[in-house]
Amino acid sequence: MVLNILIGIGVALFGFILQTSVAGVNRKIIARVQKRYGPRWYQEFLDIFKLLSKRSVTHGWIFDFGVIMALGGIIATAMFMPITSTILAFQNYDNFFIFVYLLAVGMLGMAMSASGSGNPFASIGVMRALTTMLAYEVPFMIIVLTIINLSGTSSLSGIALYQQATGNNIFLIALPLGGIVAVLSLMGMLGKKPFETYIAPAEIASGPMVEYGGKQLGMLFIMHEITVFIEVSLFVHLFLGGATNIFEFLIKYFLTYTAVNLISNVNGRLKIDQVVVFFYKWPLFLAIIQAVIAIYFGWVI
Repeated sequence: MVLNILIGIGVALFGFILQTSVAGVNRKIIARVQKRYGPRWYQEFLDIFKLLSKRSVTHGWIFDFGVIMALGGIIATAMFMPITSTILAFQNYDNFFIFVYLLAVGMLGMAMSASGSGNPFASIGVMRALTTMLAYEVPFMIIVLTIINLSGTSSLSGIALYQQATGNNIFLIALPLGGIVAVLSLMGMLGKKPFETYIAPAEIASGPMVEYGGKQLGMLFIMHEITVFIEVSLFVHLFLGGATNIFEFLIKYFLTYTAVNLISNVNGRLKIDQVVVFFYKWPLFLAIIQAVIAIYFGWVI
């Protein structure tokens, strides 16, 4: 058990280093697309370490505890994430529903802390974040339940092995309508435009993050990077067939995050009511159609 915990902590640390590095490289890529030079690829590491070295202002124990709860919940979630079918800290515990429940711990910790700051912008940002989550999770869950029905398992490594056993016929292609829904939902999870409603720096001063600084902001940056690692990894395992080795995982991870980032940078931002209407309109419709076609008619590419 001690060895499993150490491996799990190693996976969380790997996720933080990987995502922070990929995010830094992506900032460079986006800058070049926009004909700018851009920051150094390791600038995000420097920013986080600099914040962790600074003092921070407190707004009470709920404000402080919420940050610890958020970071701890996300690290605990990342510990269950498989990198490949063999690189896994806890065998038979990489169930998709475990990630759904544990991710909520981190999100609720963040919501509790931000609301405890007393800043109305933070409360508005939390409300927007929870509303956006409720919007994209419904169509996403329909597609994932369809995948679980087809593969006969809710294990991430099991779903990845199922796709590999069918001749690398990944669900992103085998379920084309579901693949579209998955990409849109991933953009909502990552808070990418046009679904960047809860940060909205021009409207609500960065929303939930408005009152944070110093060590607390540094911890939330770490939480954010690990959260992105979890969400992109879920997409890789559920829709891209997982990975047979770590190099394949790194390639799929980098391409997925970079593609979403490039799409985000050519979009504007929707209003919160437009986000909800959008997800409950087209993605939900496509998800239901895909589920009916795949489960009841057995039509899979």
